[in-house]
Amino acid sequence: MTTDTTTKDAAPGATAPGETVLDARGVTMRFGGLTAVNNVDLTVNSGEIVGLIGPNGAGKTTFFNCLTGLYIPTEGEVRYKGQVLPPKSFKVTAAGVARTFQNIRLFANMTVLENVLVGRHTRTKEGLWSALLRGPGFHRAERASRERAMELLAFVGLDAKAEHLARNLPYGEQRKLEIARALASEPGLLLLDEPTAGMNPQETRATEELVFAIRDKGIAVLVIEHDMRFIFNLCDRVAVLVQGEKLVEGDSATVQGDERVVAAYLGEPFEDAPGSEEIAEVEAAEAQAAATDSAPGKENDR
Repeated sequence: MTTDTTTKDAAPGATAPGETVLDARGVTMRFGGLTAVNNVDLTVNSGEIVGLIGPNGAGKTTFFNCLTGLYIPTEGEVRYKGQVLPPKSFKVTAAGVARTFQNIRLFANMTVLENVLVGRHTRTKEGLWSALLRGPGFHRAERASRERAMELLAFVGLDAKAEHLARNLPYGEQRKLEIARALASEPGLLLLDEPTAGMNPQETRATEELVFAIRDKGIAVLVIEHDMRFIFNLCDRVAVLVQGEKLVEGDSATVQGDERVVAAYLGEPFEDAPGSEEIAEVEAAEAQAAATDSAPGKENDR
């Protein structure tokens, strides 16, 4: 499938054609003596949609967390437009990298519009005193943020539901809202973690078109997904993670024709592959790290 790749309506965070947006080198993540991601290299260039696939437990989401400051890699570095990303998630967002999550993370009791406005906070220049005094500058900034938020809701097809509570949206529209909120930070790179999980074929097709539209605005995209048809229709390149290591990377035909990829998805063991108990230990360590990261008080440390 091909689409128009011009960027005449480029987003504010859009990147110049041919620019390397993401450059991850030797990224390794260990939990104690367990290695969840091992020496992974990956680049994403402007104008590209890159897919990241692999069996369950391959380390895909852990790798995403290393890219976005939720985890600090044990080894390696992550650069965005040539600059090493800081090890804080809010600073990564401010730098120009936004993401969605495998499990939708919306503010359920806030409106659709308010959720997108939350995503605008990294691009709002007004400080504490301006907010307290509510002077002309504050009102101009607030008006501009609302206008931009409504533009993004129109872009994803949710402008008519701006005043609805997020929790009342159907599942597929909640996914769209999470993408709109990510786009509100004006990223140059958008990371999508299983954006079509739980969707029916019509919703999946709509998501595919939305991702193409995001790319056409000059925003590079890196996406994790288990739906192989979606990935191979969508992506310019696909990288395969198996047991925390990058097995192969290339276009759809290259990846689909690689016997090692087929074997990995069929569950055939590799030399020195960890057993089920070791894999379970890695998954338990990741869950513990996630629980610690979301504990009360941790949000203020980021």
